[in-house]
Order: sequence, then C-alpha cells, then structure tokens
Amino acid sequence: MVPHLEVIHLTKRIGERVLFGDISFTLNEREHIGLIAKNGTGKSTLLSIIAGQEGYDSGDIIFKKDLRIGYLEQSPSYPPELTVIEACFWHGNEVTNVIRNYEQCMQTEGNPGLERLLTEMDHLKAWEYEQRIKQVLSRLKINHFDQRISELSGGQIKRVALANILITEPDMLVLDEPTNHLDIEMIEWLEKQLSASTKSIFMVTHDRYFLDNICSTIIEMDNSTIYTYRGNYAYYLEKRQERIDNLNQEIARANNLYRTELEWMRRMPQARGHKAKYREDAFYELEKVAKQRVEERTMRLQMQSTYIGSKIFKAANIYKAYGETVILKDFNYTFSRYEKMGLIGNNGTGKSTFIKLLQGLEQPDKGHFDIGETIRFGYYSQEGMVFNPGDKVIDIVRKIAEYIDLGGGKHLTASQFLQHFLFSPEEQYNLVAKLSGGERRRLYLCTVLMRSPNFLILDEPTNDLDIMTLQILEQYLQDFKGCVIVVSHDRYFMDKIVDHLLVFKGQGEIQDFPGNYSQYREWKNERDRREAEKAKTEKSKAEKGAKQSLSENDKPSGQRWQSDRKRKLTFKERREMEALEADIASLEAEKKTIEERLSSGQISVDEITSLSRRLPILNEELDEKSMRWLELSEIEG
Repeated sequence: MVPHLEVIHLTKRIGERVLFGDISFTLNEREHIGLIAKNGTGKSTLLSIIAGQEGYDSGDIIFKKDLRIGYLEQSPSYPPELTVIEACFWHGNEVTNVIRNYEQCMQTEGNPGLERLLTEMDHLKAWEYEQRIKQVLSRLKINHFDQRISELSGGQIKRVALANILITEPDMLVLDEPTNHLDIEMIEWLEKQLSASTKSIFMVTHDRYFLDNICSTIIEMDNSTIYTYRGNYAYYLEKRQERIDNLNQEIARANNLYRTELEWMRRMPQARGHKAKYREDAFYELEKVAKQRVEERTMRLQMQSTYIGSKIFKAANIYKAYGETVILKDFNYTFSRYEKMGLIGNNGTGKSTFIKLLQGLEQPDKGHFDIGETIRFGYYSQEGMVFNPGDKVIDIVRKIAEYIDLGGGKHLTASQFLQHFLFSPEEQYNLVAKLSGGERRRLYLCTVLMRSPNFLILDEPTNDLDIMTLQILEQYLQDFKGCVIVVSHDRYFMDKIVDHLLVFKGQGEIQDFPGNYSQYREWKNERDRREAEKAKTEKSKAEKGAKQSLSENDKPSGQRWQSDRKRKLTFKERREMEALEADIASLEAEKKTIEERLSSGQISVDEITSLSRRLPILNEELDEKSMRWLELSEIEG
C-alpha cells in the first residue's frame, strides 16, 4: 500500500505541558483510521496539525506528493455575511481556486491561460460544483441556499462545512467529530458514503457504530503512547483489554521482584559498591515498570439517588405548536417508575421542546403535565454549561458538595468523584479556561450527576465527550436507581441505555416503540419490506383483474365466445398497436434517461425536482399504453 501520510516522532507542547510526545503512525492509501483518546490529550490538535492549521515542536509529517486534503474542523467558521453557497466557495481548495481563476481569466482581455484552466476544470470536475454541493446540502437538510451564515446555528454551519469537503473529492479526509449535529438519518447516509469511499480517512468520533462500520484501523493515544489495532472498533475493544490484562500481569510480576530488589538497594551503601553495576541499573528500569498505573475504572460508580415515588409524571392531552409547525398533538402518556426512555427523530421534530415542556421551562398551548411530588430533575442540556473561566475544576465541584453519598454509609470526596470521570488529582487544579471543549462537557456532566437527581434528562449528552467518558456514563446510567430520558443521535449509546423509544416523526406524530434503536431499525426495515411486497402484490392483482374485466367487456352482449375462437385485428386496431409499440419504446427510453440523470449526482436541485415529478407521470403513461397493447395482442392471439 502507498502511504498517504507518515507521522514520525511528533511532539507538541502547550506551555510546559506535553500534549503528546514522540508519536509515530502511518495512514495508507484507502485506509480508514479512527483516533481514540481521552478529552484533553490533543486529538483535535493532532488533526489540526495534520491539516496544516497548527504547528508542532518536533518530528516530521510526510505526505504523498500532490495529496489533496479535506479537513472538517470541530467548530468551523465563515464570515457572517456570506450565503450558504458562497460559504462553500470561501475556504480555499483546489476546486474553488480553479473556478475563481477561470472566472478571472474570462473577464481578462485575451483570456490568458484559458486552455490550461479548461483542462484543470475538466480534471477536477469543477463545472458541476454548485449543482453537486446543492445535492449534498439537501441530504444534510440545508435547503435554503441563499440564507446568510449569520442566520444559521452552529450545527448548520458544521453541516455546510461537511458538504463542502465531501463534494471537493479530496484524496484524504481529516474529520473532527463529523457526526456532531447530524440526526440519525443523516448519520446513516454519511456512514454509507464513507464506508464505501476509496479515500483515505483519519477521523475522531464518539459514535461507536459509525467508527465500527467505517474504520479498518483504530489508533489509541494513551499516556503519550500510540497503540495501533488493525481492525474495527469491536476488534479494538477485545485487543485493548488483552493489552491491559497483559500489562497488569507484567506490573504484578515487577512488583514482586521490586520488593526483593528494593531490600537489596536499601542495604548499606558500601555493600552496594561491591555489587555488579548492571544490577543497580536493572533496578531502576524495574522500578519504572512497577510504578506504572493503568487508568481503568474497575469499580462501577453507584451513587445514592434521591427517593423516587411511584408517581412520576402524566401527560394529558398536550398540544404545542410554533406557527404551522406542530410539536405535540393530543399527546397522552403515563411515565413509569425506573423507566429509561429514548427520544429519536429528525432535527426540528420537537424532542428538545418536549423535555423543556416536561420541566416547565416552556408551557403547552393546551393540556398539562402532572408531575410527582418526589421528582427531582437533573438536566444536561447543550445550553447549560456556564462556568467562570477563572475557577479551578475542584472548586466548581466543591461548591455543589464536598462529599457524594453512595448509600450504605459510603461516600466519595469531590476529588474522588472527579477521578471517576477521568480528572486526575493534578488536572483537578487546572483552570476552566485551560480545559478543552470535551473536558468542559465532562465537568458539566459531573455537576449534574453529583446533585443526586432521581430523574435524569440528557439532551445530546454524547456530543464532544470522549469514548472513555461515555463508557463510564453508560455504566452509571445502567445502575441508576431512577428515571432517565435521553435525546441522542448516538445509536450505540441509545442501545446500551434505553428500554423503549418515542419516535418523533414531525407535525405532532409520535410513535411509542418497545425496544432500543437497533430493534426499532430492524422492525422498521422489515415493515417497509413487507409493505413494498404487499403493494407489489396488490398492483399485480389489480392489473390481472383489469385485464380480465376488459376482456369480458369487449364481448358482444348476450354472446359467450369460445376460448379457441380468436378474431383478427381490424386495420385501425393494427395501426393503433404499431403506434403503441413506438410510444412504449419512446417512453421507456425517456424513463431510462431520467433514472440515469437522477443517479448521476451531477444535476441541480431544481432539475431533480422536475425529473422526480415527471417520473410517476411517465410510469402511469407506460402502464396505460402497455395495458392497451396487451389487450390488442390477446385479440391477435
């Protein structure tokens, strides 16, 4: 395989802190690599360095000659006055540059360099750039192409940036959390695109199904060391555990030997002077192994939640709408004790509004919620993370509680609680201003959980959290003695936590499904398959019945023809049959052309709309003419 990227002994420092040191790895042609590491260890920084957006202290980064890179930042930005389409041309890349040069050439007298630019435009497929980007934007549910960037949310801007790099067709994709701000439908579409892609991919994502289905190699960065696993995420989990078990055995053996050697080293200095120098050197190497610490959460964090009564909440005839957009329509539901519910659906169908209504943060237009007296909500929201940048991590937690009750007379100190969520004693004294986005999310999660709620509402909790934190959170929620509502596009997380779903379909339509996301998806696919087969069978029966009916109606009144008596076609009927054959051939050719155009990926959204409207009309004409041709052919016998 041809290496697209070689990282050799790379080191990056921020002040005195070594973010990562002396790391090396290779990304080969067509290889898909997923990077896994704890928040704050430099994942986004490494991607930024590879994309050429940030410098490094030492080492080498070697790219294949003329390699074109598409880089999706975690939080992309554009000038606010640009439209969506203009933003897709804003960040300089090879395609947009050649389009700009071509336009300047055409406006310059004599068109200097036109022949070369025409060749480049053909090579980069730049002629249909705008049409292609509109198609991809539409799949990512960005449909107002003239809308200003200043009017878009952060999630919409990221989707614009994602569309931008997808249509430029670079040789290598560098993706920082590509599934953030995508709903499940968009994630599954993107997953299909990338899993079938022959481009090399280097990405960071917390979506483990996405990681599992796309990546052929997993790289873990742990304690400034790179570990490479040649397999998908499931393979990584298996082999990582083997590595940790082997390391723990090595540490245990080293500790046993260390005690013996330590006793020897503590003898009188003059006694050591007569011993072999190599034994003393070996002792210090042994000490390094013996003092290693493998940071694993072997003890599940089971906190004492506040008592929860049998009455949770009841929704009675809830109606909520914003203009013509209906969120809830005559919604009724009685929530059970210890229930763990997931909310899924496309963006804008009302999931976040529902949980705000439940907590009284918004009011329904009609109906009411009856909340149990013992309910104590813990709400993790995308807007709730507000910290003083000058505060230390430990001080923020201590303001809430010095001790966390585990029940049974057991408790954790604030510092011990933070360690469960991967804040080491040293990191607990960092200022909030120095934390990464993921570390701030992790700290915010701690502040929600340590208040001992009995009803947790988590709105997109997986965004920006590393996989290690998600595993801890999943264990916590599985053991949680209370109620949970989760809004998430993370399919893996939903499968691990929830026991049933509310599926928001839009305009107030909500389906209650008894199972997790994968079970729902399997059920939906099977239902869609059966409905398609049923429709096909019913259409076949209808066509057969229509033929029989037409055959009977063509017989003269009061006369029953013998099955072996066939009349000849009249001259007029024969001419009609010939015309039908020509029409059918013409319609089939037009249908084939339309289908090829729709699947080409090189037409505008307006043309897609026009052709999509023409296709069912065309099929209807074909059915009618084919039916009449069959009638005439039966007469001809």
